Amino acid sequence: MANAAEHSGANGHAGVIGGSGRLGAARVLLWALAGALAVRQAAAVLRVPPGEWLSGFHLPGGLPGSLYGAGQFTGTPFAGLVLKPLLGLAAPSLEVAWICVTLLFVAAIGLVAARGLPDPVPRRTALLAAPVLTALMMVSLPVREAASPGRTAVLPVLLVLLAVFRVPGERPAGFLVGLAAALQPALLFFAPLLWLTGRRTTARSAAVTFAGATALTWAAMPRDSWTYWIQHLAGTGLGVAPDHLANQSVHGALLRLGLTGPVEIVLYVALAAGIAWIGLRRAARYAADGQLLLAVAVTGCVAVAVSPTGWRHQLLWVLLAVAGKVGRRAADRPVWPVAVVLAMTLPSDVLLPNLAALAPVRDNVLLLAALAAACAVPFLPRSSPYWREPVPTAYGRPAAARWSRVPLLPFWRRVLSRPNLLLELLLIRVGYSLYSHIRAAAPTSRSLAEGNGSQIHGIERALGIDIEHAVNHAVVNTPWLEAFFNFYYTSFHFVVPLSILGVLYWRRPGDYRWARASLGLATVLALIGFWLYPLAPPRLMPGLGFIDTVHGPQDLANPSYGAMTAISNQYAAMPSLHFGWSLWCGIVIVVLAPKGWQKLLGALHPLITVCAIVATANHWVLDAVGGAVVVAAGFGLVYALSGPRRLSASLPAQRPAGQDAEDAEDAEDSEDRERRLDVPARAR
Repeated sequence: MANAAEHSGANGHAGVIGGSGRLGAARVLLWALAGALAVRQAAAVLRVPPGEWLSGFHLPGGLPGSLYGAGQFTGTPFAGLVLKPLLGLAAPSLEVAWICVTLLFVAAIGLVAARGLPDPVPRRTALLAAPVLTALMMVSLPVREAASPGRTAVLPVLLVLLAVFRVPGERPAGFLVGLAAALQPALLFFAPLLWLTGRRTTARSAAVTFAGATALTWAAMPRDSWTYWIQHLAGTGLGVAPDHLANQSVHGALLRLGLTGPVEIVLYVALAAGIAWIGLRRAARYAADGQLLLAVAVTGCVAVAVSPTGWRHQLLWVLLAVAGKVGRRAADRPVWPVAVVLAMTLPSDVLLPNLAALAPVRDNVLLLAALAAACAVPFLPRSSPYWREPVPTAYGRPAAARWSRVPLLPFWRRVLSRPNLLLELLLIRVGYSLYSHIRAAAPTSRSLAEGNGSQIHGIERALGIDIEHAVNHAVVNTPWLEAFFNFYYTSFHFVVPLSILGVLYWRRPGDYRWARASLGLATVLALIGFWLYPLAPPRLMPGLGFIDTVHGPQDLANPSYGAMTAISNQYAAMPSLHFGWSLWCGIVIVVLAPKGWQKLLGALHPLITVCAIVATANHWVLDAVGGAVVVAAGFGLVYALSGPRRLSASLPAQRPAGQDAEDAEDAEDSEDRERRLDVPARAR
């Protein structure tokens, strides 16, 4: 790190200015996407009325007055000294200038960070890293909050990156780090990192700059400095309570766990010291290894985690930690970047179910991500043989489609090895949560849904298949049958598909991927149906005499239909995923199960399910037909993308040299269960 700026300028990718062909077009499109996301973020902030926008600074007008009199301003006295003169500007001009400058800083961070990637960097990464990182930052939770008025969290990140990668002089670089620490005191942790990595002049310059800025504010605003540094111990408790969810620091997490008083203080100091010790040692090791961007990201994560108040908008450092590589297998490489991106862009209730036992994790997702980056994630050193060439993934030989007019997409290659479990769980959880949110947000117009219900009922009468009323009342008059169908309807919808996916993952990895992909595509198609055709199920159709056996009597005069409306969209009935998922289960079991009785059970599951959804008045018969259509389309799309499930073989299975035990087991599973498959080893 002694010559960080020179190293950055000497990187092979630093001189790459543009691309040609597809890479150049992709780069332009990604920058256009980043620009569109920036415009979207700016529009969200600019919608705030000017009068309310200025109040977001939480500062008294003009230079006189206390910064912390209202108890809302959370910045340092130095930040207040810099910001207060800005309040004299006209509100619309200040609003537009603030958001534009903030978003330009974000783009600058993306450019500087991309040029700080460690050598060797593939040409594609060198060209696309900056727009990809900028686009991710534009949708991240820290940037969405940092764009609010009065927050300066983006500027310190840029100052530190410039000091490490772009400023050649030791003292100017230290001045930038000290200025960043004056705006966010925890960033003074970069001074020990600079010292440990041999840049001692820069470290001293940073400390002197921080001390000078702090002394200046003590002289200009002694009361405010006393309030911030002494009374509130570096701002703890200013703005919101220290145990607020916005405080993603170890101190805030301990308070949310119910610890208070001397016990909490002692535990916090001990944990902060341990995190700082481990994190700074790791950062120094990565800097010595040539991974400067990762060292900077780790140090930033340490700074926010151990600070008394580490706000969400200050955690942009976690996103920079995607520069580290984790895992020996090519299939494991996406896990860490995907986990970071999900944690930094999605609300915590999307990542984890709303269960009381998971509240400590759900309330501290960003903190846990920062701690993982700082202290736990085993990033590979550049000296590792897996740094450039991870253990390759086994692919099946591409097969021609049966129909020449349905060509297989070349980028969708049949992967035969078992996918990474953590990545699968993350994607399944997030996918289901997004499905739930989109389904709940689908149109819920009662008149439109009831009109579509009357239309479906009329079509069924014309076809002679309107059996719902007769079946519903026959089941109601048979108590044991009603209880059976109610239990079946409420119990097996999620359990059976998840169980099948689990068995396939463990026992049939070669079949797991196409089965999972077909289920996901069918579900996406169903969401389109929910949006385009809101439909009232029989139990919510007034005047037809249906009995809701599962949810109990519904007050059809009440537009909300009671508590069920708050749980899910009651008009997401066409197509029926209750039947669609059960049909998927039946097809997968019939195709893959080795024994006849297992195939029989698989065939019975969708049959019983269609009886249950009709008997309980939760779906029309045509809803089941719609469910069958989307499932067939899901399987068809998988076929069009990756070809038939079984591929012809002409060569024995191969395993790449150096493959670890787990990957070898995957390849053996694929060879045993997919005997007709050709498995040439190819790196991604």
